[in-house]
Amino acid sequence: MRSKLIYIIFVVSLFMVGILVAISLAEPVTNASGVPHPEFSGMQVGGDGLARFEQIGNLGFAFQCLLLIQIVLLSLLGISERYRSREILIYMGGTVVLTLFIAWQMYSSHLQYLETGNTDYFLGFPIATAWAVYGTWLGAIPLVVLYSVGFHKYIYTPEDEQQFKKLLIAKADKTELANH
Repeated sequence: MRSKLIYIIFVVSLFMVGILVAISLAEPVTNASGVPHPEFSGMQVGGDGLARFEQIGNLGFAFQCLLLIQIVLLSLLGISERYRSREILIYMGGTVVLTLFIAWQMYSSHLQYLETGNTDYFLGFPIATAWAVYGTWLGAIPLVVLYSVGFHKYIYTPEDEQQFKKLLIAKADKTELANH
């Protein structure tokens, strides 16, 4: 699985680079960085958000999705191949689904606001911002739980610890013999 996983990670990275290149080469939108405020000098009034969004919004969303997938893939790479059970693969797949759902909620809420000019509020924030503020850390919780609760099952098992201690003893013995 490791050899396949590293190739998948590489391909996802290539897609991410391709998206960044496409964003870099996109034609700039008129007044994308804003225009001077008519009453207050030194202030900028935002340009046409929907025009900016149409230009690179889908690319930005695709990049975000690939980044979230990449985070889970790299986390999975940190788990020894012998511990990558069906159970952990399903768990990681669920993590991807959760994080992509949150990303979609941020994206679609922001797009809806740009199209209608209206938004609802949740715990003091516009919906898209609320998804960013509350959802971003929520999507990371499964990986934190995996590391915290599953550390001795998936990351560094008691068998791994025993093997490591044996290596240290062997190295110490070898060093001691070399010094005599």
